[in-house]
Amino acid sequence: MRYSFISAPIGILGNFMKVIAFNGSPRQDGNTAVLIGCVLKELEAEGIETEFIQLGGQPIHGCIACQTCRQLKNKECKIVTDNINLYIKKMTEADGIILGSPTYFSMMTPETKALIDRAGYVAKANNGLFRRKVGAAVVAVRRAGGIPTFDGINHFFLISEMIIPGSSYWNIGIALKQGDVEKDEEGLQTMATLGKNMAWLLKQLNLRT
Repeated sequence: MRYSFISAPIGILGNFMKVIAFNGSPRQDGNTAVLIGCVLKELEAEGIETEFIQLGGQPIHGCIACQTCRQLKNKECKIVTDNINLYIKKMTEADGIILGSPTYFSMMTPETKALIDRAGYVAKANNGLFRRKVGAAVVAVRRAGGIPTFDGINHFFLISEMIIPGSSYWNIGIALKQGDVEKDEEGLQTMATLGKNMAWLLKQLNLRT
């Protein structure tokens, strides 16, 4: 099973809505991408536009604690040698954000953490750029250690004053080799349910704006 990450039409929604998804895995077509694809498929079926960005393989720098973003309040990070400022802009413009990562020693990948640290700090320094957006974590794991990764991403959403939809289980897929997650029926169903619930929540919020 493979999923397309082509943006869906807006459909019949009253206002334009978009979800941006980041894959923190170094494998572009790995298990994390498959899980994210399950969520995006449901969002697209509900007429919500999606965008998929591959973080793995990019030279992404971590936060250097310079606090320039807090001083300038220009909605940008001082580091301009990678694409983080572009991603901050896309996250700011989106209605929903999906962060997906495999589990590395019971935690998210360095690329995912760098995005969280830098985008999160810029957002907080500029009066909460991500406030009341919808956020969803997607995690791939071989056996154990996935919950700290799941929690770490959700902690970012919560401190950013975002809203997190639930699913039928925690948003984790089980896999070892590339593509193995397609055998995890419960994991795939969890992602599909997450996509449906995320779409419902986005629409409810849209009705109130």
